[in-house]
Amino acid sequence: MTNEYVPPKVWTMDSENGGEWASINRPDSGARHQQDLPVGNHPLQLYSLATPNGQKVTIMLEELLALGIKEAEYDAHLIKIGDGEQFSSGFVDVNPNSKIPALVDNSGSTQIKVFESGSILIYLAEKFGHFLPQDTVKRTEVLNWLFWLHGSAPYLGGGFGHFYAYAPEKFEYPINRFAMETKRQLDVLDKRLADNKYLGGEEYSIADIATWPWYGNLVIANAYDAGEFLDVTSYKNVQRWANDIFSREAVQRGRIVNRPMGEEWEQLLERHSASDIDDVLTKRPK
Repeated sequence: MTNEYVPPKVWTMDSENGGEWASINRPDSGARHQQDLPVGNHPLQLYSLATPNGQKVTIMLEELLALGIKEAEYDAHLIKIGDGEQFSSGFVDVNPNSKIPALVDNSGSTQIKVFESGSILIYLAEKFGHFLPQDTVKRTEVLNWLFWLHGSAPYLGGGFGHFYAYAPEKFEYPINRFAMETKRQLDVLDKRLADNKYLGGEEYSIADIATWPWYGNLVIANAYDAGEFLDVTSYKNVQRWANDIFSREAVQRGRIVNRPMGEEWEQLLERHSASDIDDVLTKRPK
């Protein structure tokens, strides 16, 4: 007798074996219901949730505001992905892939829709002229690490995080497979950060803004309750980098936007002005 899975000739969806997200995961794309997106008063409209990918963009926007760039003011609308709000007709019109975050820029004569968090970071960096160097060598180094993150994080989130924390059952093979890859990635980061203050070199950039919500949260916030399992304290350079970035006020502000979970001082469902964040952060422990 064996429990080995034998794939059928043609795959069909098993709705009873989808884990925590079985109610919304399907093998097709497109809108599932008609609903317009809300629109606030600022030219930049963000539709998101404070997952690691969502935090990238709100941290970027708060960093730009911290530099005094008033044109980076934004409205951040909560998209409840557990309720399937990313499948509304309005959201699909902005992002046909139905994934957060999605950004709409109404500042010009033509509305610009931007999806995929890496694309949004590049768009904002180029629009406002910060966190992406102009020098070809430095710019290439930052983009190298930005694309490294976008190739690596799915192994951490969709791979390790899913099988370790969210799958309906614990299976040794996928947990071991993705734990090994996650630790390899942490080693890559640790070696890079041994001789560099930030991922792109000596300058804080969109590579750090993109990577911190994934690997920073992993090593200092015990993401997936897996810190001990992955022995994250052994990656000393990643720890240093993660804590340095966590200490930035803009990171403290951006990480709580569109966040419906956590401590009272970490929760902000929507952001329409700086005072929305100010009011929440006043509750931080002294």
